[in-house]
Amino acid sequence: MSKAERDENVIMSVDAFRRVLRELRIAARRTELETGLSAAQMFVLTAANDSPGASLNAIAEQTMTDRSSVAAIVDRLVEQGLATRDKSGDDRRRASVAVTARGKRAMGKSAPAPTALLIAGLRALNPAELKGLSKGLIALTRGMGIAHQPPGMLFEDSKPARRARAKSARR
Repeated sequence: MSKAERDENVIMSVDAFRRVLRELRIAARRTELETGLSAAQMFVLTAANDSPGASLNAIAEQTMTDRSSVAAIVDRLVEQGLATRDKSGDDRRRASVAVTARGKRAMGKSAPAPTALLIAGLRALNPAELKGLSKGLIALTRGMGIAHQPPGMLFEDSKPARRARAKSARR
């Protein structure tokens, strides 16, 4: 591949990333404005609603993320009265998550979470495109030196940023 062809592929890739990120950022902002919830909270709330009484592990599997991220988000949803977290009737060691009426009202106000849009777009690819994209993105994370970092949930602020925002809001 010539340098000009390589540069053209880099330009097309950057432009595609810009489009995807812009759309996801707009969807995340819309979710937050419509509901007051982060996009990650709406994604987990929707997953819990789709599988009433699901365990944290089941929600983690459904949202394609780790259990600890889901548990932290469920804790916030419970604090806000949008979900409940009870011991399962089947297995007392397992937490069962349910969406409250207030949570269902919040979901009714919102468009799909950005992660749901991303997953739908990925699932619309043919198998060869999806495999190639997956391999390419993994290689990109290696090239950027971030392959070892935990993926986390899309549009879920880190705890320090939330605390700083909450602190500035109190002033």
